[in-house]
Amino acid sequence: MDIQQFLGLEETGDPTHWRLPVTEGVCTPLGFLYGGAGLAAGVAAMEAVTARPVLWATAQFLSSAYPPAVLELDVTPSEGAQIAQARVVATADGAEVLLVAGAFGERPMEAGGQWVSPPAPPPPETCPTRRHWHGEPTGVAARLDIRIADGRRPDELDGTPGTGTTRLWVRAPGLDVVDGAALALLADYVPFGVGQALGQRAGGTSLDTTLRVVRAPRRSPEWLLLDVHVAAVERGVAHGHLDMWTEDGTLLATAAQSAVVRFWRG
Repeated sequence: MDIQQFLGLEETGDPTHWRLPVTEGVCTPLGFLYGGAGLAAGVAAMEAVTARPVLWATAQFLSSAYPPAVLELDVTPSEGAQIAQARVVATADGAEVLLVAGAFGERPMEAGGQWVSPPAPPPPETCPTRRHWHGEPTGVAARLDIRIADGRRPDELDGTPGTGTTRLWVRAPGLDVVDGAALALLADYVPFGVGQALGQRAGGTSLDTTLRVVRAPRRSPEWLLLDVHVAAVERGVAHGHLDMWTEDGTLLATAAQSAVVRFWRG
């Protein structure tokens, strides 16, 4: 399936209006819309309206949406010769839930290169499966295969601060192709590194996510490495970024986030 089918994103009679039913499959383990799913839906809708691939997209999360709400996405495009820009206002029951803006297109040219080096984690087949603090994974997490390449289990978070770096191998068995919108789905993993950095059973509620796509698509279910770096936690908010790599060391995208720090109960 493609990312629209994975999310359950629905077309309407208006090409600039889309709907996303908020089901368990696009929610966090706490039962509200997963920010990465909201960003991915906005990107997919804007890609369809502009008929161009995403280069950059950013989302601001204003409120939460819970099942059985339906997210209404209204796209406003702005055409350009090679690069189009667009924005999405997403509402549920009349309240704004998130705002998404982005740039779409490409400018073919011979000059190019990659000036950052990939990390060298253990291969995914040798890494342990991610264990969730709440037990069996639910929502989006249950639809992804996630392995810990560099990080601690929940029972190993003893209060000792970490390095701020966490690495996850991720693949989405239900997706046929990992395109820009699918990368948006995976961009919301900086909060995973918060508890690892603090050494405590903690995570975060995203305030925003910004995705910058270098290249896509890739065949799925190939493994992607999420190289997460938490830069700082202060005033109750964490700031960090992640890089998305293929197994052969090709950079696909970068993402940055700020998140309100939340501590797990129990």
